[in-house]
Amino acid sequence: MRITSLSLRNVGRHRDSAWTLAPGLTVVRGPNESGKSTLLRALELGLTRSATSTAPDLDGLRSWDAAPDESPAVAMSFSWEDDEGLGHTGRLAKVFAGPSGSTLLELDGQAVADPARAEQALADLSGLPTEGFLRSTASVRQAELADLERDEQALRERLSATISGADRGTARARRRLGEAIADLAPRNGGPGRLGTAADAVADAERRLAIGEEGLARLEQDREAHAAARERRADAEAALAQRRAQLETARQAERLRAQLDDARARHERYAEAVALRDELAELEATHPSPTPVRDLRPAVERLRSLDDRIATLERLLADEVHVDFDLGPETRWRPRSRAGLLLVAVGLALAAAGAVSAGALGGALGVIVAAVGLALHTSAIRARDADRATRQMRDEEVARRLRGRSDWEEELRLGRIERDGVLASLGLPGTAEAEERLAAETAHVGRIDAGLARLADLVGSERPDALPAKRDSAAAEAEAAEAALTALGPIAREPRARERLEVELRDAVAVADRARDDEAAARARVEQNPVNAEDVAGLAERLATWRADLARLRRGERILTRTLAELDAAERATMARATRFIERRMVGDLARVTGGRYREVRIDDGGLGFDVRSAERGDWVPVTALSRGTLDAVYLAARLALVRLVTGDRRPPLLLDDPLVSLDDDRSRRALAVLRELAADFQVVYLTASDRFDGLADQVITLAGPEGAADS
Repeated sequence: MRITSLSLRNVGRHRDSAWTLAPGLTVVRGPNESGKSTLLRALELGLTRSATSTAPDLDGLRSWDAAPDESPAVAMSFSWEDDEGLGHTGRLAKVFAGPSGSTLLELDGQAVADPARAEQALADLSGLPTEGFLRSTASVRQAELADLERDEQALRERLSATISGADRGTARARRRLGEAIADLAPRNGGPGRLGTAADAVADAERRLAIGEEGLARLEQDREAHAAARERRADAEAALAQRRAQLETARQAERLRAQLDDARARHERYAEAVALRDELAELEATHPSPTPVRDLRPAVERLRSLDDRIATLERLLADEVHVDFDLGPETRWRPRSRAGLLLVAVGLALAAAGAVSAGALGGALGVIVAAVGLALHTSAIRARDADRATRQMRDEEVARRLRGRSDWEEELRLGRIERDGVLASLGLPGTAEAEERLAAETAHVGRIDAGLARLADLVGSERPDALPAKRDSAAAEAEAAEAALTALGPIAREPRARERLEVELRDAVAVADRARDDEAAARARVEQNPVNAEDVAGLAERLATWRADLARLRRGERILTRTLAELDAAERATMARATRFIERRMVGDLARVTGGRYREVRIDDGGLGFDVRSAERGDWVPVTALSRGTLDAVYLAARLALVRLVTGDRRPPLLLDDPLVSLDDDRSRRALAVLRELAADFQVVYLTASDRFDGLADQVITLAGPEGAADS
């Protein structure tokens, strides 16, 4: 990770400042109080501190002339390479305003505003999980070197904290383990918890020995009592077992009933669901779009129309025929004429007889006239009868012709009505209507039968609730089946309850006898003047105290062993770290010291540093060397340590003039080492001197405070 630009607002002397940093070695130069340490602190806070932090040290970070509502803000742009060597860019902006602080992290254009997520992502990129980790590895301040010349232990503690990445977890664990061990051991003139427990056990053992002497006389009674108690315990255990088994058997009966009921309900609801689905399918697949209530009268009407149309067609198929027996036409005219002639002859004869005064002639004439008149009258009557018969025949023919027209009109209207009914049904004929009525009637019958069966199964329950009830019944059945399985073989045994009830009665009798025997044995013991209960209680308490003492001793051993293992693990970790540091720092130290010191040795336990002195031909503690050499050793160790703890991450190295005590030659050589290191790590070096300007990739000059004298 390499910071490409940095801007500060309301941070100490830097009210509103911005700088561009080189990817390699950047020297920040300025006099005292020019804000170098503030810039270093801002970089540390920007890389590791949460913007919502309420730590007191942030109160002094705000610029003196800033308004109360103007919070310190740090922004930086940076770049990094992923595991495949591809370059990426990002930007970070933090406003340190306590709980209302804000963080914005942009990685390749993707913004992260959540402070926690942003801090985690930034830690993953930089390899600096905490501020303490940064301060103990990648950030070296001049003040850290101030006491190293006078105190060897200071160097050891600094490197120990640095190797562990400022993690105090191991130290806390060691402290707590030591406190726990001290609590068990004697202290301040007292016996401690172990001594107290040991004294209690010894006193109890002494009093128990006295009591056991008195109990020797009660040994036989106690043995009898113990045997009776064991028999009672066995009997009660057997009784409890029988009761538990009986309860299990009863529970199995209840579960079987529940299982049978659940299965029955599941089968009923399953059938109901299937029937419901079948009914839904039947409702959706009626063979007729016309309901039965409309289809049946339509078909009945078609039947009636077809019958009437068939009848009319048969009637109209025959010719009009009237059955009247008229015979030949009556020949009444000759007879009428003969009668009129006789009437005329008789009138003539009668007239002649009257003229001649002959009585016989007049009578004959009258008779002849009467015969003629009778003949004429019969002829007229025959004519009228024949005419009447023929008129009746004509009227019947006319009447029948009028009925045929009515039939034809009725036939036409019947066919029109039949075609209309068939058209309304969408059918070609009555046979198809009959078939559709039969199919729809059978279909509706199946639906009615299904509804009746569904009502028998579930009553008036809502159909949409049936699957849930089916599944619930299935779940109940599965639960009951699982519970039966969990009860064991007794749940499958037939008539287990009856058998166990008999065995329980026998077990109750045996337990009652065992209790009576124990009571009798206890009475014999109680009649003895020796207080067996006190001795027994003391023995029980002694067993408890012995167990407590053993537990405390075991705890002491565990704590001691844990502390030893922790020390061993720490030593192993330190050994690996110190070997790595030795290998990495010898080259840098040899270059800085101009080849004077080419070998370094670090003590794994005390972290003491020795260098090989060519003049002496022996190892020399670094505390015996000059301040500049000591600083060079410490700086080389820190540079080696950064490679150790950051792994494949490359955080920027922040150096607050750690070379101030070195002479010019060593300083230039040391800075040359830093410049080479800048190929892997970005280095920001803060100094008040201009002697490093020529080796820097970029120099940032900070102005001194206003009113300061020129140097």
